[in-house]
Amino acid sequence: MNKPIHLIDIASTPAAERDYVGHLRMLCDELGVEHATYFSANPVSGTMYGFTTYPDEWKAHYVSEGLQTYDPTLHSAARSIAPVDWKRLQRDDDFGRVFHDAHDFGLPDQGVTVPIRGLFGETGLLCACATMAPREWGMLRREITGNLLSNAVHLHDTVMNSDPLLKALRQPNLSSREVEILQWVAAGKSQQDIGDILSISPRTVEVHLRSAREKLCTISTPQAVGRAVSLGLIQPG
Repeated sequence: MNKPIHLIDIASTPAAERDYVGHLRMLCDELGVEHATYFSANPVSGTMYGFTTYPDEWKAHYVSEGLQTYDPTLHSAARSIAPVDWKRLQRDDDFGRVFHDAHDFGLPDQGVTVPIRGLFGETGLLCACATMAPREWGMLRREITGNLLSNAVHLHDTVMNSDPLLKALRQPNLSSREVEILQWVAAGKSQQDIGDILSISPRTVEVHLRSAREKLCTISTPQAVGRAVSLGLIQPG
C-alpha cells in the first residue's frame, strides 16, 4: 500500500487566522528542509503574494537589491511544468549573483522549486532548500517531491481562494467516481487497491485519474489530490 499523501490542512482555518509563514515552517519540519518560500499572483485582482521562512535580514537585502527581478529559482521554474532542482541552475550567471549574496547570510544554495499551474492559468511557486552534502540532498529531494507537489498546490489554492470572487469561480465539475477515487488515493491506496475496492480494473482507475487531473489543471495525481482537498471536494488522508 502506498504511503498516504500528507497535507497540513490550512483551508479549514478561518482566513483571518491563517498564518502562511507558520504553515511553511510546519512544512519545513515535516519534510526536513531548512527554508521554504511561496510566491504567486492573483489573476483577478493582480495582488502579489509572497511568504517565506527566510530571516528578515535576508528578505530586506533581497528586496533592496532587487534580486527577485532575476532570481532563476523563480524565473526558470515559472517556465517549467516540473520541479526544478537548483543544481540545474548553477551555471546561470544570475544564480551566482543571487547566491553569492545568500552565502554571506549563511543560506543554502541547494534546493528545489515546484511550479503550480492554477485553474485560471496563473503560476505559483513553492521553493524548499537545505544545507547538506549534495548526495544527501539528492536523496532527500527524491523522497519529498511527492509531498512538495501536493502541499504546493494545496497552499496555492488556499491563498487563491482567500479572494471570494476567485473562490466562486474555482469549482471544476468532477464526477462522483473521480471524487471517490481521489479520496481513496488520499488515503494511500494504490490503483490496484482502488480497483479491487470499487470492482473496476486498475486501467479504469487510471482513466478516471487522468480525467480528474485534466479537470483540476494538474500534472500529477498528488497535485490533483492537493487541489481537491483545497477546494473541499475530498478530505485529507
